Amino acid sequence: MIDPRIAQSFARQSMMTSLQARLIHAADGRCIIRAPLLPVFQQQHGAAHAAVSFALGDSAAGYAALTLLPEGQEVMTAEMKINLLSPAIGDMLEASGDVQRAGRRLTVVRAEVLALSGDSRKTVALLQGTMIGV
Repeated sequence: MIDPRIAQSFARQSMMTSLQARLIHAADGRCIIRAPLLPVFQQQHGAAHAAVSFALGDSAAGYAALTLLPEGQEVMTAEMKINLLSPAIGDMLEASGDVQRAGRRLTVVRAEVLALSGDSRKTVALLQGTMIGV
């Protein structure tokens, strides 16, 4: 399920367009985004640059938060921490974001980024942060 309001906001993100990212799910405090591992975004060792994992995880977490905000609001990252666990090597990255606690002003979120290759799924990054409605 994809909330139409989230799909419209996602379509305006030029960073996600550059990464060829697709919105897979966005509703009820959860968001999933997938993007192919493009050669243009690799670092010198052949893995996806950490910025790709961060961008996908941050966006998945932010859109998870936005699904719980009232119509007419948007969301911005107030702070975000990332733990890089493993090189992002595979065919695709999948970021899933979840709301941990939605407050009146701030929303605490988490995201997990997986590298997908065939049937293999490997966690490459974990993110935790705070979103603010604007």
